[in-house]
Amino acid sequence: MPNTPQISIIIPTLNEEKLISSTLKQFTPQLKEKFRLEIIISDGGSTDNTLKELTPAADKIITEIPGVKQNIPKGRNAGAKAAAGKYLYFINADTILKDAELFFTATLLAFDDIKNHALTCRFNVFPEDIKLSDKLFHGFYNNYVRLLNKAGMGMGRGECQMVRRDIFEKVNGYNEELAAGEDYDLYRRIKKLGKGRIKFLNDIIIYESPRRYRKYGYFRVFAAWTRNSFSVFFKNRSVSKEWEAVR
Repeated sequence: MPNTPQISIIIPTLNEEKLISSTLKQFTPQLKEKFRLEIIISDGGSTDNTLKELTPAADKIITEIPGVKQNIPKGRNAGAKAAAGKYLYFINADTILKDAELFFTATLLAFDDIKNHALTCRFNVFPEDIKLSDKLFHGFYNNYVRLLNKAGMGMGRGECQMVRRDIFEKVNGYNEELAAGEDYDLYRRIKKLGKGRIKFLNDIIIYESPRRYRKYGYFRVFAAWTRNSFSVFFKNRSVSKEWEAVR
């Protein structure tokens, strides 16, 4: 069916009134029609004006189940269950595509190769906020992720993870028991299927808010990522009991 969504963009939210409208504005009606996009908001119980900021760009809005504390993997899985697309693109509420046309053209082209089970790309902070420390860290980390995938280990940041729907379902989605490291865990399990790969798209750049880096500094953020990734790899659980929402 021509009107059936091809790509489901799933955005978990929690008190994101400051950024969610800017994130949604980039998905214009023309872009949604051209690439057959659907936008799914999976809200974890926002108490601010997040839900009021959801422009008509949001096609589906899923709210927190009463009595169930929702973490990021639960929010993403809830969005995936409501998705109709062949490809699932998980992004955060502060995700801005440098070039939306190029992003969707390149990712769909990559998915034409059946061996590409999932995709990842380069990241940096919003251009208007960028500092030398941002350039140095992201230059290092982008190459780190690229080399890990080239070595066949499976890696991709949760800021934007793109997965074939059938592959996502085959590995049973995100591990909802993980408060952190769920992004690494998903790509690790996808890679363990053995017949496909995680493709790193070097020409695609995605921007994010620097808020967490500004509050804690790159050393502490990277240390937390590393501790949780190692714990997930060796013990199948995260060190962090809860991933703090920085707003």
